[in-house]
Amino acid sequence: MSDADQGQHWFDGEAGPVVRPYAMTRGRTSSAARHRLDLIALVVCEPEADDPDRDQTLSPEHVEIVDRCYTSPQSIAELSSGLDLPVGVVRVLVGDLVEDEIVRVTRPVPPAELPDVNILREVINGLRAL
Repeated sequence: MSDADQGQHWFDGEAGPVVRPYAMTRGRTSSAARHRLDLIALVVCEPEADDPDRDQTLSPEHVEIVDRCYTSPQSIAELSSGLDLPVGVVRVLVGDLVEDEIVRVTRPVPPAELPDVNILREVINGLRAL
């Protein structure tokens, strides 16, 4: 394969340079953070976090995640869609940011911890009877 052919192999005229997802995560499929990152888990910027643009250790994808979450919390699914990245890649990148204390993740309440609907109906009926 000539040098010209090799250069075109890694470049898509419409999309730009092609970067494989495992290159963004350095080959990792999970992060060191022990957080469960559900699709609906919300990513929130830490108020005391430094400006991510000044942090030379962050990749452009890390910075983009922080920028998107700075104005309003974003779910893992929203970040994946907005960044056009696979969910697994976003989970690893968000895990890195959690580990560096740049963002935090708030998870939804598990169904087992939600109040029983029947109990809520009983309370409502009791209040109406007053």
